Amino acid sequence: MMKDMLVRLLDLPDMKEKEASLRKEESILIRRPISPEMSQLIEWTEEHFSEFWANEVQAAFFQQPPSCFIAQKGNEIIGFACYETTARSFFGPTGVLPEYRKLGLGKVLLVKSLEALREMGYVYGIIGGVGPEEYYKKTVNAVTIDGSEKNIYENLLRRNDRNEKGNEKG
Repeated sequence: MMKDMLVRLLDLPDMKEKEASLRKEESILIRRPISPEMSQLIEWTEEHFSEFWANEVQAAFFQQPPSCFIAQKGNEIIGFACYETTARSFFGPTGVLPEYRKLGLGKVLLVKSLEALREMGYVYGIIGGVGPEEYYKKTVNAVTIDGSEKNIYENLLRRNDRNEKGNEKG
């Protein structure tokens, strides 16, 4: 069972140079989507990740500004990260297309989202239902929350007729 992790939002790494490098060297723009892009982002998320994550992306647009960031190269979405879509102060879901995963793009999306939580007044953020614990420990000094194997996703309704793509939260 996946656990939740806690992140101190006052001690986040600075990703401004990495973001600038991605923009200059890879032509990757990281930004908040706007409402005319909602349907496209939801469809893309369901196609590449899962229906559950697409629902959380939709929830991000219920807030103003939307509580998510996207990474785009040209006219294509290549990654996303949401925060505060399932519960207050929660980060996730997040995903980057496989061919772009070794560029540090996920780290930038993660930190931008956590910074947004900090700007909302939170001192701690929760990464819900984490898959790659070591990644979050290394990247933002996240710590596992004891007893969190029983979490908000525990009784999630699942369709019997759909094959979710097996993606983990976080």
